[in-house]
Amino acid sequence: MKNGILVTGGAGFIGSNLVKALNRRGCENIMVVDHLDDPAKQCNLKRIRFEEYLDKTALRARLREGRMPKVSGIFHLGACSSTMETNEAYLEDNNYRYTRDLCEWSSSIGARFVYASSAATYGDGAKGYSDEDPVTATLEPLNLYGRSKHRFDLWALETAAMRNIAGLKYFNVYGPGEDHKGEMRSLVNKAYAQILREGEITLFKSYRADCRDGEQDRDFIHVDDAVAMTLFFYDHPNISGLFNCGTGEARTWIDLAKALFAAMNMTPRIKFIDMPTPIRNKYQYHTQADMAKARRIGYTASFLSIEEGVRRYVREYLTKQAAH
Repeated sequence: MKNGILVTGGAGFIGSNLVKALNRRGCENIMVVDHLDDPAKQCNLKRIRFEEYLDKTALRARLREGRMPKVSGIFHLGACSSTMETNEAYLEDNNYRYTRDLCEWSSSIGARFVYASSAATYGDGAKGYSDEDPVTATLEPLNLYGRSKHRFDLWALETAAMRNIAGLKYFNVYGPGEDHKGEMRSLVNKAYAQILREGEITLFKSYRADCRDGEQDRDFIHVDDAVAMTLFFYDHPNISGLFNCGTGEARTWIDLAKALFAAMNMTPRIKFIDMPTPIRNKYQYHTQADMAKARRIGYTASFLSIEEGVRRYVREYLTKQAAH
């Protein structure tokens, strides 16, 4: 593995798509790290090429014992991404301590470190969605997951090692390879099966007077676009810092539902249901990545619209999965 690439979360959603993109570049000298707790992750592994697989517990043991081979780059995408997780000690260890251990090791060997942060760090959005450093320092995430990601962001900004670190604040990513994520799957993935069964999609009601049902909005980004941006920061090691990874455009849940029905050649049928009580006070009604910083440092790529992204996801992946 000398001078290869390490990808944590490599059997997961963004990680497996990232490895696939590296494979298209001709790179197979890859160590994939994950925890195979779901058959869908094993399916993801079968779609990618790599030199070695390592469970994350084994990786952490190797790090403690100083037995890791030298690599040229680390993509740290593995984490507990559940916004409903209530075990603060687990998130502290898995999302903060683990990330810091990897980052400190990467700094010691001079490897590029690109890691996954999250739009959950922005909390209710009252302070906007700017990824500029002064704003980051003031953010107040709504849940423990967001706090765990935010804590590492703050550490990274404060340490000199940030000179070789790029953190990506992923917004609402959707696309192939997310089947293992349970309730954290995108609405497209969850609703596709529901539409096949029932002919309709369910969306949460709004509990704010200034927002009608289904008009809560998100910055939806296709996984191919998220991977392209992630690779950009690996390819430009002179650029470091925290950056939003979204499209810069907010679209409503109704827009997303209509795009899904259109991709399935069906007439939209939308039913609004009560939002679970535990999340009503922690629900984000609006997210929209401010992409000015990324554009300023030279990221010029365009992004798929949700209409095109959902169409591609449905016709090139979900339809084939449903046929098996």
